[in-house]
Amino acid sequence: MQDVGIWSIIPPVVAILLAIITKEVIFSLICGILSGTVIYVLCYQLSFVECFSTAVDIMIAKLGENAAMIIFLSLLGGLVAVITKAGGSNAYASWARGRFKSRRSALAATAAFSACLFLDDYFNCITSGTVMRPVTDRFRISREKLSYIVDMMAAAMAILAPISSWAASVMSYIPAEGGVSGMQAFLHAAPLNFYAIGTIFMVFWICIRKKGDYGPMAEAEAKARRDGVYDTAQTENEISRIEASAKGRVWDLAIPIAALLVFSVLAMLYVGGFWSEELTLVEAFGRTDAPTALALGGACALLVAFFLFIPRKIMPMAEFFKAFNDGVKSMVGASVILTLAWSISSVCRDYLGTGEYVARIVRDSGIPVPLLPAIAMIVAGLLAFATGTSWGTFGILIPIVVTICDTLAPEMTVLSLSAVLAGSVFGDQISPISDVVILSSASSGCELMRHVVTQIPYALTVACCAAIAYLVAGFSSELGYGIYLPISLGVFFLLLIAALLILPRLFPANEEMTELVASEKETLS
Repeated sequence: MQDVGIWSIIPPVVAILLAIITKEVIFSLICGILSGTVIYVLCYQLSFVECFSTAVDIMIAKLGENAAMIIFLSLLGGLVAVITKAGGSNAYASWARGRFKSRRSALAATAAFSACLFLDDYFNCITSGTVMRPVTDRFRISREKLSYIVDMMAAAMAILAPISSWAASVMSYIPAEGGVSGMQAFLHAAPLNFYAIGTIFMVFWICIRKKGDYGPMAEAEAKARRDGVYDTAQTENEISRIEASAKGRVWDLAIPIAALLVFSVLAMLYVGGFWSEELTLVEAFGRTDAPTALALGGACALLVAFFLFIPRKIMPMAEFFKAFNDGVKSMVGASVILTLAWSISSVCRDYLGTGEYVARIVRDSGIPVPLLPAIAMIVAGLLAFATGTSWGTFGILIPIVVTICDTLAPEMTVLSLSAVLAGSVFGDQISPISDVVILSSASSGCELMRHVVTQIPYALTVACCAAIAYLVAGFSSELGYGIYLPISLGVFFLLLIAALLILPRLFPANEEMTELVASEKETLS
């Protein structure tokens, strides 16, 4: 791989700018990929035709490497469709009317449900959006709000839980010679991950507080309250046309979803070697292949649904498989976008060295030691935003940051590690080419760019407060972990709460919608 310098950031910049301007994600990603392969061809003086053949080769390779994820998406789409056809979703929505009395309770239940699914972000965002959509629709909660909750909780919970696919990934990137073990560093870094902690706090704050929304999200919520909730994602078209059975019961949704949860967890342990190699839970989750495990879990859940619906004559076998086919079709759009997102990430990482270029700038900048954590967060955020992957950012920056701190300031190692994790999650959550962002919007039935545009102001709010907290922690790190942790946490929450109180007044929905929303009752008739 040749060093192309600043040219290496062109592909993500092209893809992101075009996505924002045109609102056409597939077109923007293709342009980003082709711009990267053109740079690659020019640097290596290859024929012009190879910029196209290289792009196709990358897409084929990424599709093959991630076939398990595509299979899981297809199985999940099929599972959602057969549950809808069986009437399980309608029955669950009817049941929820008597259990959730207000928008607040529905929103809080959505956040709490997502918090319980901390093992993997893919698993979390897809399952949460699918299960809670009937509830949020009932109370006219916008798809933008649902996708925000799903996306934010999925990544924030996964990066804080010591038993998760994210935690295992982080631990594997920490060099053994860094002077601290992977698990020890992760456990000490978790309380310092201001962005993840603040994200969870803000989600519940927004869910519980009656007038807590601001910016584009306030507009989306007011519009949903006025006009009702409509499917905005292309991935919803096939499923939304399915005619539900009147024979469905709540357990026709609960049992297949519970089966998906249980079998996915068991599959993660199985694939990770928990039984075959007598590993601990943490070790098994650390070695598992999450997409493969999710595909196994999805297949088992679909089998459960088959034997739950067919013998009871909820639907004939022909209708079962027709609904399944419709569900698979509904995920084609998300699968295409994911494949393109993986491809542009590969162009940046494997062909142009975008990550190495950014990391080298940080390493050679000679920044003051107390500024290391804040700078690490900003750089990680920019890198994750540009590449659309937090895991790739972990792999690039964690070894560099740990090595730098071990040499210059060992007391800053854990703090800087937490800043990298925080920035990586932040950048990933605001990037329109992030796979988790794409999956969250798809599972919630929200158009991708609507999800990104409404989520960015909320993510930026937490990130700005976190960056200031890292400055405070950096300058007070000499006082010791037990002292600078509560000081920086206190500063962070004071700033965040102040922002959450002030911003809704500065950036409310437009006056007409605000008056309409204020006149409505909290509980729907």
